[in-house]
Amino acid sequence: MSSPSKRRDMDVMKLMMTDYKVETINDGMQEFFVEFHGPKDSIYQEGVWKIRVELPDGYPYKSPSIGFVNKIYHPNVDELSGAVCLDVINQTWSPMFDLVNVFEVFLPQLLIYPNAADPLNSDAAALMMQDRTAYEQKVKEYCEKYAKPEDIGASKEEVSSDEELSEDDDYASSDDDIAGKPDL
Repeated sequence: MSSPSKRRDMDVMKLMMTDYKVETINDGMQEFFVEFHGPKDSIYQEGVWKIRVELPDGYPYKSPSIGFVNKIYHPNVDELSGAVCLDVINQTWSPMFDLVNVFEVFLPQLLIYPNAADPLNSDAAALMMQDRTAYEQKVKEYCEKYAKPEDIGASKEEVSSDEELSEDDDYASSDDDIAGKPDL
């Protein structure tokens, strides 16, 4: 096994041994999803995102490709593609960094300290610069609407029992409608 692929496999295994949930794609180590929770004490703290990670053949000498799968409102994340604009990943990546750095340092810092001067989402950048309160409210709305555990495909066991009950109630009401009709 060559050194870059051995390092890639070690970095993925190291990430899997942390508290992050990692889901490989096609049982390989080059593409996978990571469950990422918004940083505590930030406007993103209630959010949970599925992050797609692609490691190039030249990893760790070439940077990973990182993208949000579910929507996030942030100046440095493209709203449609989920692509991330982060200098440390896109321009100043070094083999000294690893995947744990991405999820424990780089992404939390990106969410806590957005850079409106270099936006991928110009609407979010403009709102952040013009009306910080409205920007923060929109971030929280996106977290509520798009960044809950069920939005990243969490299994039924991970969804709270209250939510399961409300889903069951929906089915019960439709069953009642059907059950109330006489047989012809």
